Amino acid sequence: MSRPAPVILSFRRTFALLILLVVLPSAGLSGFGVVAIINERAAVEKRLEAAWRGTLADLSAEVPRALNSGRLERVGSERLAFLLPDDQELSDPDGTFHVENGLVRTKDPQLAESLAALVPEAASLPTVPTVFSLSTSGRAVMVAAERQGATVRGVRLSGVALDSLLSDKAQGRATSEPVRFTLLPVPRDTSSEGGLVNRLMSEVAQARQNALGQPVLAERVLSAPLQDFRLVVLPMGEDPVASASTRNRAVYGVLLGLFYLTLTFGVGYTARVLYREARLSRMKTDFVSLVSHELRTPLTSIRMFIETLALGRLKDPAQQQEVLDLLTKETERLSDLIERVLDWARIESGRKVYQRESLPVTDVVDAAVVAFRTQRHGDGMEFTVKVDDGLPHVDVDRVAVAGALLNLLQNAYKYSGPTHRRIALRAQRDGGHVNLSVEDNGVGIAKKDRKRIFERFYRVDNLLTRKSEGSGLGLAISKRIVDAHGGRITVKSEPGQGSCFTLQLPVSRA
Repeated sequence: MSRPAPVILSFRRTFALLILLVVLPSAGLSGFGVVAIINERAAVEKRLEAAWRGTLADLSAEVPRALNSGRLERVGSERLAFLLPDDQELSDPDGTFHVENGLVRTKDPQLAESLAALVPEAASLPTVPTVFSLSTSGRAVMVAAERQGATVRGVRLSGVALDSLLSDKAQGRATSEPVRFTLLPVPRDTSSEGGLVNRLMSEVAQARQNALGQPVLAERVLSAPLQDFRLVVLPMGEDPVASASTRNRAVYGVLLGLFYLTLTFGVGYTARVLYREARLSRMKTDFVSLVSHELRTPLTSIRMFIETLALGRLKDPAQQQEVLDLLTKETERLSDLIERVLDWARIESGRKVYQRESLPVTDVVDAAVVAFRTQRHGDGMEFTVKVDDGLPHVDVDRVAVAGALLNLLQNAYKYSGPTHRRIALRAQRDGGHVNLSVEDNGVGIAKKDRKRIFERFYRVDNLLTRKSEGSGLGLAISKRIVDAHGGRITVKSEPGQGSCFTLQLPVSRA
């Protein structure tokens, strides 16, 4: 006894392989996408910084050159002014100072504290105006000073005036966003000073400054002697980094959502197709087994009857005639089964051609009724036919539609039980259609089966169907025929109360 060949790729294994090959890599891809979103702002900042790098390099060279061309002039009795060649003043009106005999004289105590570092170096300052920076206790100032003998005089430069100078220098340069240039002190790194608490406080303060302060698009630290200041680019209005980052994140989120939506639909659709194909494959296997059995049964009977006649075992003419009648029935049964399979093959391949013509409904009904009564001649049943008067013509292929109607009559006969069969055929008009209904008093069809009885190879699994011959193609062929004529086939049934199948055919327009 041979065992069936193992199924290597069943539906479950194929679906599991699909999940493994598609879903898991896509989940990994999405994870990398999330990481990219997190790092996306840093990437935008780097891109903007690279875009401003050339402009900052030019300005960081032009600004010191402009400052070195300035001069100090006395204004009034006490105040000094630092002027550029075009007389543009850059000095702070309250920032005048003098260093003499190791003492600093100025009105601003913070400036005096910063200038304390200059006292030891006062004797080495040049005699021409020089601009340099000083940093003390986290504060940075930019001053212009010159030595006159043993005395150093100078003035603190105004931040507003320096910003105005930068604006003048930046005019005419193409910018993609509205920005302004300014000079800011270089942040002092105090994280390495003090204990753990001081370093922690310093980190928190820096993080708070970065979060709440105005965002810096790009920066460049000035070279000595202005090394305590950095030239920075600040946005005017909306932060372009946040804008670009938000836009890119929104686009990525939408694309990611569409990707998962498409993936979910694709996986669901593929699973559905795989399931249907697996089920169809199983039904085809069952169909081949069923057809083989259905072919073998009449062939066995035919061979047995022929051998009986050939051996001359039957001498009585009546018995010989009975055997010949059985041979005819088995041959017709075999021919009908083969014809049905061939019909289905022609429909499936699209080679079925319908010869449609405008016909009276009675032509179709009579063709089916004659064939049915011929097949069931002598069988006990109550068969009634009622065709309403004045029915319009229908545009159909008479042979094909009569065959579909005959199939309904045969099913009604097979599933109406061995005794007390009642079959009723009714033709009546329903709006723009003519309904051909076949009603029986058979076993009926459960609700779950009514949805599938028109599928190919499908057979209701109950005691009566298991005892009845059939290929599972009759209703599928009938539905295809009616669909090809622009109609539809419906069924009303309840288990134990019989069934009513209806062919709904459109009225001929001719």
